[in-house]
Amino acid sequence: MPGPLVVNNSIVIPDVELVWRFSRSSGPGGQGVNTTDSRVELTFDVAATTALTPALKARAIERLGSGTITIAASEYRSQLRNREAALHRLAQRLREAVAPPPKRRRATKPSRGAVERRIKSKKHRSDVKRLRRDP
Repeated sequence: MPGPLVVNNSIVIPDVELVWRFSRSSGPGGQGVNTTDSRVELTFDVAATTALTPALKARAIERLGSGTITIAASEYRSQLRNREAALHRLAQRLREAVAPPPKRRRATKPSRGAVERRIKSKKHRSDVKRLRRDP
């Protein structure tokens, strides 16, 4: 389980930059729920990381709203599966945070055919409603 977290083919987070905390989990687990620390909290400091370039760091902080990400996972009964779930969710959040912004849409005029079809459908609807009225 230990090792770097691969976010995408250009971003790899070293293991030492991930901070783990474990606690008792509520939920399924039977008698073991009171004795095992299966709940996982994974904290990653985006502002202090060496894995991101300054431009990616600024984009991530702008999108996330703060310099740290904390992921809590307690949906599984075992700590190992909760650790895997937390790593998966952290990688997903980072992929979304550092993704390039979408291309801006270039505004275009509707085609003449589209305008004519729209007006024709409006006139048809108007005629339908007009014919429903009492004379």
